[in-house]
Amino acid sequence: MTAFDVRLFSDEAAIRHVGEGLLARTLPCAKWTHEAHLAACLWLLRERSDIKVEQQLPDIIRSYNESVGGVNDDSQGYHETLTQFYISTVKAHNAEQAELDLLASVNLLLRSKRGKRDWPLRFYSKEMLFSVRARRELVPPDLLDTPHI
Repeated sequence: MTAFDVRLFSDEAAIRHVGEGLLARTLPCAKWTHEAHLAACLWLLRERSDIKVEQQLPDIIRSYNESVGGVNDDSQGYHETLTQFYISTVKAHNAEQAELDLLASVNLLLRSKRGKRDWPLRFYSKEMLFSVRARRELVPPDLLDTPHI
């Protein structure tokens, strides 16, 4: 597997394991991949309506990062703009694919353009997206507006 191969999920239990491990802060750090971020977000939207993702996921991720020895600072850890961007992306995907079961929807998202690691760079320059400001607060895209995420 190369660094950019998509790691699909084999079953819904694996998706739930990631989501529940994130919430419980028991997921091994090595399992907190790009794909896991997107799968956990979709799982939260579908199965944990008690969690208001836009408001609560930032603190959930920060707390998880710290629990595995990570740091949330100006250069590593939690990234507000990326988190909110992907929440919007996952919500749009979920609205379009509501009839699919969780596994099919997650894997479809991961194989789509929206699931790519570089998807935000269609809307943000690298300089903007990886700035301290974008890490700390939600910044608007500087290349292309995102109403069609």
